[in-house]
Amino acid sequence: MKTPSSETVAIIDFGAQYAQLIARRVREERVYCEIFPYDAPWEEIVARNPAAFILTGGPDSVLAPGAPHVDPKLLASGKPILGICYGMQELAYAQGGKVLPGTIREYGRAEVTVDAAQSLLFLDVPGRSQVWMSHGDTVTDLPRGFIKLAHTQTSSVAAFGNPAAKQFGVQFHPEVRHTEHGRAILRNFLRKIAGLHQQWEMSSFVDRAVEDIRLRLGGAKAICALSGGVDSAVAATLVARAIGDRLTCIFVDHGLLREGEAEHVVSAFRDVVHLNLVAVDARKRFLDKLAGVEDPEEKRIKIGREFIEIFEEHAHAIPGVEFLVQGTLYPDVIESKTPQSKAGAKIKTHHNVGGLPEEMNLKLIEPLRLLFKDEVRRLGLELGLPGHIVNRQPFPGPGLAVRVLGTIDEERLRIVRRADAIAREEIERGSAEHPWQYFAVLTPLRSVGVMGDFRTYGNMVAIRAVSSDDGMTADWSRLPPDVLQKISTRIVNEIPEVNRVVYDITSKPPATIEWE
Repeated sequence: MKTPSSETVAIIDFGAQYAQLIARRVREERVYCEIFPYDAPWEEIVARNPAAFILTGGPDSVLAPGAPHVDPKLLASGKPILGICYGMQELAYAQGGKVLPGTIREYGRAEVTVDAAQSLLFLDVPGRSQVWMSHGDTVTDLPRGFIKLAHTQTSSVAAFGNPAAKQFGVQFHPEVRHTEHGRAILRNFLRKIAGLHQQWEMSSFVDRAVEDIRLRLGGAKAICALSGGVDSAVAATLVARAIGDRLTCIFVDHGLLREGEAEHVVSAFRDVVHLNLVAVDARKRFLDKLAGVEDPEEKRIKIGREFIEIFEEHAHAIPGVEFLVQGTLYPDVIESKTPQSKAGAKIKTHHNVGGLPEEMNLKLIEPLRLLFKDEVRRLGLELGLPGHIVNRQPFPGPGLAVRVLGTIDEERLRIVRRADAIAREEIERGSAEHPWQYFAVLTPLRSVGVMGDFRTYGNMVAIRAVSSDDGMTADWSRLPPDVLQKISTRIVNEIPEVNRVVYDITSKPPATIEWE
């Protein structure tokens, strides 16, 4: 797909844990950006016609043997550059400055004092403010043409710049929320220094994407495995806008969905979005495969393999199909391109077709591969998708199979499905701001209880609700006590098999969001 904007910021990744966050902050300023590993070929980077560069942090020292370094062509490009943390040190080191191991390392909050209030980088930023530091080495001598812009108690140079060359560096992390005026600093670089405009709009993305899809597919047909989740839903809708009924969506009901979900998905995509949809009722097939299986990883494997078989059966029944639509997002692409060095460990190899057999011989269409999750949601609204699809909270691919701990059968699925519906109803009714994710888990534990003067020996249900930006870390949500009370009362009253409800107050880490 073509670059969605004529103004692209190239983010050069030195293995930073915050590389994706930098990209998100740039796009929040409605400026398009892409992330490249530091060792990406210069030809690949320059092909995107970058208007500015941001050099990220990283775990290495610029002084270490074999440390990653910036391509000299980038420094000679004449384009505006912002170095962050390691990126600042590399900007100094590569141009004759001096970097030394710090006698006192800075990790966490620090107070930065601006020394050059007239600098465009610190325009409308207070003279003193809180920033977030994470570094050991320190820039001590500046390269020719650079001036000191700010300092902290332990870093004599916390920011520097060469206004004539439009090259700037900050030792702290402006992209994290802990830096009070970080967004203003990034905005100043993008607007005041690089002169970039607010051109990254979803409406223009839709027009370009539709044009690209039409050109690539020509008169061919495509299929899409539609889960009902936001990624596949938006990808399918976008492709359908480009090629109409030459796209066939295959929705497989594996019997592990939430209450009413299968009906909502079919109704939304057939009657509201008007997609060409094939709905497959495979509930019995999946339950048969899962009979007696307790291990969550084995559940995932069996579900994945069965899904592939069913999808392949129906895909082969559609003549003339040449393309497969995949809801790949930009974080998947980034994780696949993480530099293969000590600058960063590859998180995963992105398998584009999600495990589908190669003999299907389908070419891939990934219309969302340049977008983050929040941008996909905005795109869904731009395309007119219903709110309950666009704002659907994250749901694991294996569905309720990983929220029923232990063996799975229709009875246990019925219990967790109803408990989950009650929990979601009360949270949505009783909280002005909903948590990022919230659900019920059926545990394998049973306990003694008393109902109507009779002894019971029933199931224990756990409720989980977390707040998060991206799911990488999460904190347990402080739901109002009256909401928790209503959830507990309704579950034990409406589900006779349950006599105990507990609330999970563990953050991630150390726990994961799902229990499985």
